[in-house]
Amino acid sequence: MLKFNSNAVKNLNNTKSSNFQINWRLKVDLGLKGKRAIITGASRGIGKACALALAAEGAQVCITARNQKLLAEIQRDIHLSLGKCIFMAADLTELSECKKVVDYCSNDFGGIDILINVAGAAGGGDILDLATESITDALSLKSYGYLRMSQLVVPHMKKNHWGRVVNIAGAAGVSPNRANLPTSVANAMVLNTTRALSDAVSKDGILVNVICPGITNTERARDIHKVRADKEGVNIEELLVQLGEGLPAGRIAEPYEIANVACFLSSEVCSYVYGSSIYMDGGSRRSTP
Repeated sequence: MLKFNSNAVKNLNNTKSSNFQINWRLKVDLGLKGKRAIITGASRGIGKACALALAAEGAQVCITARNQKLLAEIQRDIHLSLGKCIFMAADLTELSECKKVVDYCSNDFGGIDILINVAGAAGGGDILDLATESITDALSLKSYGYLRMSQLVVPHMKKNHWGRVVNIAGAAGVSPNRANLPTSVANAMVLNTTRALSDAVSKDGILVNVICPGITNTERARDIHKVRADKEGVNIEELLVQLGEGLPAGRIAEPYEIANVACFLSSEVCSYVYGSSIYMDGGSRRSTP
């Protein structure tokens, strides 16, 4: 909840000068303490950042991805300094695996309040040589995985007439090019799934929204751009700086910045955002004619 310093507000109302400094605090309690969350794709990058951010706000987090070793390391870090975390390694291209994750979290936590879908890294390839299987694979993990997980958690959220689903879908969903069709198609489906699901569950106290990040400083982004950096004879750090300088923000995003917005969209403070696409691309779309 938002809490204002009443004395500061009173002083502000009494001031006669038009040239003054506002010196007061706005304290925000996101209301996440004790909330029960599943974060997919949580072994690294944006998913990991979301898990850490939610745990820091007092939420109980269930993290899932394919890499059990990385999940165990994150669980340990959260237990040491933040709070409760459980994990399950799973392949979310399989419905049975999705069910196992949801059942495990619900049984341990006693329910599910929040789902943050991050899992899914689609490949690329020039459209003139692209195998259609590449698109099928991208849809299977990202688009279908998001849909399956959402369908499975909604009944748990309906029980308490409260829930939050936050999807992460790269900006390629609205910016296709000849080299990113699998990613673009998968993300476009996530955007439309978000809107359709929001229409279906909004009357049940469940808010569904999607964040569309631009280039973000994750391990995957570094892996992808290292190929270009090697071709251009620059190191990866130099290339990422160059890419950032081409944005209105002047830099690329950090995973924690995406996680901060995901925390807000998962919170009680977020009470009037339904089926929205939040673009976190450093102003890239805004600056496009």
